[in-house]
Amino acid sequence: MERAGLLMGAFGTRKSRVCAVVAAATAAEMVRQMRFALRETPTVELRLDWLRSDLERRRLLAWVKRQKLGRYVRLLATCRRVPGGGRFKSGIKAEIYWLTQAREAGCVWCDVEVETLRELPGRTVLGCGVPSRVLLSVHDFKGMSALARAIRVADHDGVAAVKIAARAKTIADSVRLLGMVRGSKNFVAVPMGEIGLPARILALREGSALAYAPVGEATAPGQVSLREMMHLYRAHELTERTRVFGVIGDPVGHSLSPLLHNTGFIARDVDAVYLPFLVHGLKDFLDVVGKLGIRGFSVTLPHKETILKYLKECDPLAADIGAVNTVVVRGDGSLYGSNTDYVGVLAALKAKMRLHGSRVLVFGAGGAARSAAVALARAGAEVAICARREQMGKKLARGVHGEFIGRGALRSEKFDAIINSTPVGMYPHSKISPLSARELNCRIVMDLVYRPLDTELLKIARKKGIATVSGLEMFLAQGFAQWELWTGKSAPEAAMRRGVLQSLHAEQTPAGKSRGVRA
Repeated sequence: MERAGLLMGAFGTRKSRVCAVVAAATAAEMVRQMRFALRETPTVELRLDWLRSDLERRRLLAWVKRQKLGRYVRLLATCRRVPGGGRFKSGIKAEIYWLTQAREAGCVWCDVEVETLRELPGRTVLGCGVPSRVLLSVHDFKGMSALARAIRVADHDGVAAVKIAARAKTIADSVRLLGMVRGSKNFVAVPMGEIGLPARILALREGSALAYAPVGEATAPGQVSLREMMHLYRAHELTERTRVFGVIGDPVGHSLSPLLHNTGFIARDVDAVYLPFLVHGLKDFLDVVGKLGIRGFSVTLPHKETILKYLKECDPLAADIGAVNTVVVRGDGSLYGSNTDYVGVLAALKAKMRLHGSRVLVFGAGGAARSAAVALARAGAEVAICARREQMGKKLARGVHGEFIGRGALRSEKFDAIINSTPVGMYPHSKISPLSARELNCRIVMDLVYRPLDTELLKIARKKGIATVSGLEMFLAQGFAQWELWTGKSAPEAAMRRGVLQSLHAEQTPAGKSRGVRA
């Protein structure tokens, strides 16, 4: 989709249209970030407003000038003032001064906010001495603005391109912003916020001249890191032929499903991408499935049951469970649902115990609990349900011909295994456990929460000498089944497992923080 004219021509290849954002308080840190950035892309934005003083700005630009980076590196200078959403606290004269200094250091492009343009004589950048190519930017942190829709390059002398960055309150907002790119020239579309994250990654595919990704700390809501943009999502390689998959949920930001599935696509050289969609309301997402070319998606909390009413067909097992975690979008746009959580539970437990004739407690009564309960019942286990929502718990128990047990009875009841199917214990509340040590009277404890890898519940169980099963095993098994359902290929299980484990182990180091959600 070569639609962005001069700007796209200036930045050349798709890879060079990923703009690395370099932003830090000191020149030394920005230099470090810049060196990393240039290993990934020749296009770099220097956020001069993030530097803590004029001395640091002077040091950075002096270093840039000494490098003589040449025509193969495209530097874009930004010194955004506070009214435009930046950190530069001085006035317009100081902003223009630093942009002129950036030009002398070798920056060919600069970003000028519309607020700045309005204050300039004649409302033009001509004659200001700033870098010759000006990207006029509009930031709307509240939502899609009428002003954003009206701005065109041709309306402003000296402006080479326009960037609209707007907070997406809905997925439809983000798709609408991408729609502004189609048929436009010299246009950069930047959906902001976590809801807008998938559209950020798809922006180059839709024709945006640039896509931004920070090297260090995020400079705008909803950003993904440069490393993720280039190597996990491969935004610069996505085309109209690329199949789009994703996970929908609320929350969804810490899901490992994108890592799992994209690792598989890369390993098998499949032209596909898997994105995290923060979905508050299902209709908002389902309305854009066709527009984004989505071919399938995972379903997590709280949509596993609600999605059923939007399906044209559902496999009998998922219908019996009453919850769907996997959807295939058919050629006619209709939705077909299935449940691979069932596979995950059996795969994880069968390696540890004989299920037929065993007595297993499922703690919880949501979609994940139903998948576990049905899987266990079909494997011949005697299933007991304990849930905070007693009515739902009793209904689930009846559905699997099991028994409902009140919380107060757990201290005296004995089981072969206990499975936690609630989100209790996941990030950001990873220090709490859904069950106490006195309630764990069993041989095996399984926690469907897999982030953190070692939950508080599993720690308590091990202290009592109880064998444990991480939710990671279920997560991997259900993910492998999803991947194969969507692609028709055998999943590269070793590569997918390795990628997920490396990420989880990295979180346990002092440099990382253990975070936990289920996908």
